[in-house]
Amino acid sequence: MADTAPNPLTDLTHGTMHALHQAFAQGRSNPVEVTQAYLQRIAELDPVLRAFITVAAEPALAQAQASAERWARGQALGPLDGIPLALKDNIDVAGLPCTAGTAALAQRVPHQDAPVWQRLAQAGAVLLGKLNMHEAALGATTDNAVFGRCMNPLREGHTPGGSSGGSAAAVAAHLCAGALGTDTMGSVRIPAAYCELFGFMASHSALSLEGIVPLAPTLDAVGPLARTGADVATLAACLLGQALPPARSLKGLRVGLLPQVDAVQMEPEVAQAWQRTRQALQAAGAQLHTVALPAWEPARSRLQALLVTEVEAAAYWYGELGPELAGLSAELVAMLRFGHGLDPAKRSRAFEAVAALRAAAQPLFEGMDVLLLPTTPERSFAHGQAVPANQADFTALANILGAPALAFPCAVPGGLPASCQLLAAPGHDALLLGLAQSLDTLQA
Repeated sequence: MADTAPNPLTDLTHGTMHALHQAFAQGRSNPVEVTQAYLQRIAELDPVLRAFITVAAEPALAQAQASAERWARGQALGPLDGIPLALKDNIDVAGLPCTAGTAALAQRVPHQDAPVWQRLAQAGAVLLGKLNMHEAALGATTDNAVFGRCMNPLREGHTPGGSSGGSAAAVAAHLCAGALGTDTMGSVRIPAAYCELFGFMASHSALSLEGIVPLAPTLDAVGPLARTGADVATLAACLLGQALPPARSLKGLRVGLLPQVDAVQMEPEVAQAWQRTRQALQAAGAQLHTVALPAWEPARSRLQALLVTEVEAAAYWYGELGPELAGLSAELVAMLRFGHGLDPAKRSRAFEAVAALRAAAQPLFEGMDVLLLPTTPERSFAHGQAVPANQADFTALANILGAPALAFPCAVPGGLPASCQLLAAPGHDALLLGLAQSLDTLQA
């Protein structure tokens, strides 16, 4: 479905954010022209992809015009001024619907912007609209019965992942230059993996969750998706309110490997990409070492995180809608009722397990800069196929630790992409932003 061999000089929707910034600065293009090109592409492709829930054409063109005037006066606000973006539809924007992918909130129109969008808006970004997602962010296929089954642009009929599937599909199909998603157990990084993108999740509490429909506040985090490491780093730096750090060389980078990874069953292509990525990092001068985190049991830890998610999601939705949970799908209601009725002892054990693993991991980064893991054990699969039980075995760890994480693509010759991820110590987001720029040129 996605275009092949695009020419970024002639197709305005295929340039990187840096290329667009340069084009604006040199007067070769302007934000209005680029925004119109993206809106036209959305009109052409989105009826099939179903990446958008709301297209905000008029506000976007007004924002683009204001940006163009700033550029004409020589008063551009920075690297994101005039760059067309889109947001997962659980992030509030004043005056636009924010549905969280549910019929229950289909008429909800917030009056205030979420702080994460405020940061981007203040940097001059143009908002093209709100993106499709798995209902209430509790799921990983973005097969949404209300707003449409979102498709992976890389292969017809396949899932883009979830819950931020619309965010990934829109970026991969060049319907926006970048997008925001939310991540509770991998909901930014799984779609990034399935759609050959860079996906960044900030440290827990590094970015405000105000104005975002919650799933599990113990685990929730926010992050951008983009087609290049430099672009995802530019977006993340703006969100974090810091200058973009310089590219961080891979030479001398201390990379930790957890032995439990090899016990998780992986699709052969993912296992090969995992091996090639380790070899490529070593060839680039990184130092790879096995490290110990005995408390991490991938499947068990993922299940404990899921219990926490279901309990906290139930608390929110029961409070929002009452015990009838009107407007939610039967599948979601069943999950929420399970969380609501969970035995108190099991509930306590789940929260205690998450807290214990987070505490056990604190010394982990004392001798390491980053951890390296696969992002998902498998690649994208066809809609209607059963979701792999171990899908979030690798991604849930960063949420449990409260650590920042960066998913990056690993090419698979002749097929769907695979992905690996780097985790840094909580609060060390800038390290990953520097590395993201170097990973653009990593040959795995």
